Amino acid sequence: MENGKGKTHFRVISNKRSRAAALGGLAAAILLVGVIIVLIQQSGKETNLELYNGIGGTFKNTLADIDTPDPSIAYKDGFYYMTFTHNGADVMVMKSRTLDFREAERKVVWYPPVGTRYSQSIWAPEIQFVRGSWYIYFAADDGVNENHRMYALQALSDDPMGEYEFKGQVKDETDKWAIDGLTMELDGKLYFVWSGWEGDVNIQQNTYIAPMSDPLTISGPRVKIGEPDQEWERQGGPPYIHEGQAILQKDGRTFIAYSGAGSWTPFYSIGALALTKGADPLDPSSWMKLPGPLMTQNDAGSVYGPGHNTFAPSPDGTELWNIYHATSSPFDGWNNRKARAARVEWDDSGLPVLGEPAPLEEAIEAPSGSGLIRAEHGKADEKGGLLFAGFYSAVDTEAVILLQYRNRSGAEASASLAFSGSGETVAVALPATNGDETGYAYGIVPIRGGHHQELRVEVSAADVELMTVERPKAEAEHAALRGSAEAQDHPDYSGGRAVYVGAGEEAAVTFTNLNTPKSGKYQLRLSVAGLSEGETELEVAVGGKTEKVAVPAGGRGVIQVVTVDAELGSGGNTITIGSASAAVMLDRLEIARVPMPK
Repeated sequence: MENGKGKTHFRVISNKRSRAAALGGLAAAILLVGVIIVLIQQSGKETNLELYNGIGGTFKNTLADIDTPDPSIAYKDGFYYMTFTHNGADVMVMKSRTLDFREAERKVVWYPPVGTRYSQSIWAPEIQFVRGSWYIYFAADDGVNENHRMYALQALSDDPMGEYEFKGQVKDETDKWAIDGLTMELDGKLYFVWSGWEGDVNIQQNTYIAPMSDPLTISGPRVKIGEPDQEWERQGGPPYIHEGQAILQKDGRTFIAYSGAGSWTPFYSIGALALTKGADPLDPSSWMKLPGPLMTQNDAGSVYGPGHNTFAPSPDGTELWNIYHATSSPFDGWNNRKARAARVEWDDSGLPVLGEPAPLEEAIEAPSGSGLIRAEHGKADEKGGLLFAGFYSAVDTEAVILLQYRNRSGAEASASLAFSGSGETVAVALPATNGDETGYAYGIVPIRGGHHQELRVEVSAADVELMTVERPKAEAEHAALRGSAEAQDHPDYSGGRAVYVGAGEEAAVTFTNLNTPKSGKYQLRLSVAGLSEGETELEVAVGGKTEKVAVPAGGRGVIQVVTVDAELGSGGNTITIGSASAAVMLDRLEIARVPMPK
């Protein structure tokens, strides 16, 4: 686009061919403002290999450090938005680039007025983008449970973290007890799905559906399509539970997940109703209940009461994820319910497989495309740059930034990178690329600690297509831990946690599923705090080779960046850090390109 001052800036493209191009080409290194910047180019003419799709890595449950029961997640324009039952007092929304909400922006978007029918017991808000607007549907009462009904908020802008207007009750003609409502769109028609009572007595909850004329108005009678009639659904009752409905659609099939058994028990589990393809969703005979729970407690893994789930795509749209709450003790009841995530699999007949909930210590491959920010999700500023929100650092440090681009100008261009809280700008060279050739440029950029900030990127030449921006990092607490290695909380570490690695060979942190744009030599940047009075030696093992790195003394809160060079492949790298001569706190690993050997 032109800024009107004779200087041409970004032309943004969407990287929809995310698995089309091959690795190959050349690499060059330059030194600017004291920071190593490396360029890699890849040819798009070969199609047997995949285009780089982010660092990958792993994560661990839970998704947040606070209780997040009844999670609801929507993904739009590069961000996940999560709401949940926030002590029953208000409606909070959290915003994150990934499913890790520990460093997410948080905002209470609505407080109920005092003394109304909807002032108390605000349960299970559902955030949805429906027909061009953001809505939050929630259940509330006046302090008497029998008076729980469904209500709706509508955003006043296209920002789900902005202001909302209370739009009143969403009700059918019976106006019976109702919770856990949300919209479902099918074949251009809109429906409301919720959990409710048949009468006025708390005997059992059923799943109901009704047509809608718009996102706020039920336009026809409710139809019961599910009730707790299986043995697993009736555990802990009466009352018998059929609640926490979530919509799942794939390949022309529609499913409604629900939770059965008492939500206050460890037996709370997830089941599903399947709609016959092409059938009328308002006809009860069109729905079939899938046998048995799709996800239930994992005693061996200490996961109890998995339920009240929602579904969200991976950032690149190739995967579907099940986000549910669960507890870590069979005696937790309604306490300690935190959101967790697992990838949805599919059997040969096209039915969803939710699997066994993973224990907290299990490292899970991150959703595909995590960490990559598509350029189209940046915001243009008045000076011709693009602003990318969603960056956070607990302390002042440096962040590795990776740009994926195409430069068809025939001449070398450059990009300037700066975080809003720092003001320090780093220059990155962008050599010309040919045709569908893709270039990659690394920069190491100062970032201030303590608040959320934006990364500003600006280029100096025409015909530069910025595809993605990424901070290629992996958190130590999300890696596989061995021996005395354990995650510990501390406010100065990213994500509020780091891993204590004790002295000796048995303590180690293993990062898996790490990807790079191209095989070659990379710089591993470890953010680590030495706990001894003297220098500590760490071993870094990659691809059968081991290097040693020295960690200066400093103390638990003094995080320092130490580096080691390593040969990495383009995908599926494993890096193990351990055999410390004395104890350290390992915060994270970042990967940058180093000059190719001559």
